[in-house]
Amino acid sequence: MRRILPFIAVALTLPAAAQTGRAPFTIQQTGQGFATIDEAVQSVRMGTATILIAPGVYHQCTIQAGGVITFKAVEPGTAIFDGTACEGKAAFVLRGQGSTVDGLVFRNLRVADGNGAGIRTEMGNLTVTNSMFLDSQEGILGGEPNGQKIVIDHSTFAGLGQCDQSPDCAHSIYLANEGSVTVTNSRFERGRGGHYVKLRVPNVMIADNSFDDTGGRKTNYMIDLPNGSTGLITRNTFVQGREKENWTGFVVVAAEAKLYRSAGLRIEGNVATLAPGETRSPAFVADYSHERLAVGANKLGAGVRMFETR
Repeated sequence: MRRILPFIAVALTLPAAAQTGRAPFTIQQTGQGFATIDEAVQSVRMGTATILIAPGVYHQCTIQAGGVITFKAVEPGTAIFDGTACEGKAAFVLRGQGSTVDGLVFRNLRVADGNGAGIRTEMGNLTVTNSMFLDSQEGILGGEPNGQKIVIDHSTFAGLGQCDQSPDCAHSIYLANEGSVTVTNSRFERGRGGHYVKLRVPNVMIADNSFDDTGGRKTNYMIDLPNGSTGLITRNTFVQGREKENWTGFVVVAAEAKLYRSAGLRIEGNVATLAPGETRSPAFVADYSHERLAVGANKLGAGVRMFETR
């Protein structure tokens, strides 16, 4: 698994582009510059464009209503969207034909219903890469009843989730669709409630990720597939912490419904351990589906049981 670089705080109060007189948001294809992210997005209309985002801390948000847009940091990790949500939802509300988010940082997102997210995906395929989601109620949230394809790669999710600010919990990633979700080469840590990855989708690929729950509090499962799912969970590293709300399972299948087929879900090649001082004995895989899962060889630390049917 490729090493994921830690977040480095950027001591900027104004966008670097503003300090030099350049527009902070530029359409790569035309060179046209804009003062706000939303002005740049609205200029695309139903077209296709890449919006280059200069280094800076932006208290802005945007709603993509059409087109295919790539949001790309000029320097990965230095374009930070801090604390401002559109429609009481997220910094980026995405319902165009497709979206890519590359190299951005989202932090401090909180809204009244407890689901303040960096990204709210409502329509169109989505790819997120080299991005960070920090200290918010939710990282990425979305539910679309179609064949949406979502890919998340080389990204960091830290200080996310909650179960105290609304009737329902929020999670680091919470996605629902009739297509697929792929999560690879990413890091999850320091959860503040809910699950790290909760997916209501028929097909998943979750591979080469790091789940470090040692600094978490009031957290639940590492991976929750509440409606069942097929696909592959492999080469992930899990460390379960002590301050959990629900400690009984790492990967939990069909705990709420058997909407999707789970037979053949492959879970293999993972490493799961407990944090120092943790004495409880969770199941690595807890299955409510009662279907034949393909649970292969996984390396488990002391106190972690391989499988439990519930």
